[in-house]
Amino acid sequence: MDALDLALEEGGFGAYVAFGNSQDPDVLYLTRFSVTDPVLYIRRRGERGVIVVPQMECERAAKEADAVVISREEAGFFEIAKEERDSWRVLARVIGRQVPVGPVLVPASFPYALGSELAREKQVGVDRDAVHRMREVKTAREIGSIRHVQHACDRAMERALLVIRKAKARKGLLFQGAVPLTSSLVRSAIHQVLVRNGCIPGETIVSCGEETAMPHRRGDGQLTEDEPIVIDIFPRDQETGYFTDMTRTVCRGEASPEIADMFRAVRDAQDLASRLIRPGVPGADVYQAAVDFFREAGYESGSRGFVHSLGHGVGLEVHELPGLGPSGGELKENSVVTNEPGLYYPGTGGVRLENTGVVGRGGFSSLTRFGRDLVL
Repeated sequence: MDALDLALEEGGFGAYVAFGNSQDPDVLYLTRFSVTDPVLYIRRRGERGVIVVPQMECERAAKEADAVVISREEAGFFEIAKEERDSWRVLARVIGRQVPVGPVLVPASFPYALGSELAREKQVGVDRDAVHRMREVKTAREIGSIRHVQHACDRAMERALLVIRKAKARKGLLFQGAVPLTSSLVRSAIHQVLVRNGCIPGETIVSCGEETAMPHRRGDGQLTEDEPIVIDIFPRDQETGYFTDMTRTVCRGEASPEIADMFRAVRDAQDLASRLIRPGVPGADVYQAAVDFFREAGYESGSRGFVHSLGHGVGLEVHELPGLGPSGGELKENSVVTNEPGLYYPGTGGVRLENTGVVGRGGFSSLTRFGRDLVL
């Protein structure tokens, strides 16, 4: 019995119902069907899920979806639509036909308009985390999908560092030939590699200098010599929908003593976390070990220094369970997590290193194989 069946049984629900397209990670996970138009997914306890799709998608869904496929016509959609003008009301009555007995469980992302109409038909409960907990533990196939997109990420990072390495410095500014080398140009080079490798780029970070002290600053303007450059790439595989997440901090020229010391501390904290991440260990304990390590090295945590969690789960969302922060629960075997300590000081800059890897029986197995050199 999986977490969803358990939630249905414990709550006395007749079925779990979701509505959305494959941009919804829960819908994609449950159906394994990539589709633009929203579909209706219904799963009764102990049974295989049912997916209600437009007629034009029936044949493709039958070949690709991990669900029993029925058309809207078979589900009674068009018959009900003759009586109801409101499309949400039509969908609610379709669900009522498909789940004639018992209340229904819906995800937190369920459309409010549909939920309110469905509540006129039957009792509705909200699933807080059952599907998220199912997604937390990855199959070998899912891990393979993440490994595949990580290979593309490695190639994109390699291209970014090559562009920066080949740049010429003039009066502290970096140039690509006669053209100023900007964050946007490096980001464009990264995205070209990702697209060629079948990936969808995210909000890639290429920040430089003092702006690196803001962890999620995308970066803009011309890159400078002897300053930290933070590059954070988190692409999504166009075919499977799986993400990876990777960050490197580099310096074109000579890093300041403060940045060099921060880099060594972050690298050593990442190595420590790699040794501690394993099944059964609370993510909060690994995070606290990093906090303690930084404190002993002279760096604070909170509003300055180490300002974020140590990591997060990666899968059909770039941030999902499990967490490696103050409230992180017990890590499970075959979950995929990031290991990303960082230090940030306004006026000085920031340093972050991030690897994605599998929580394996023997510990953390990094899918990220890229080097960790500060100076280019």
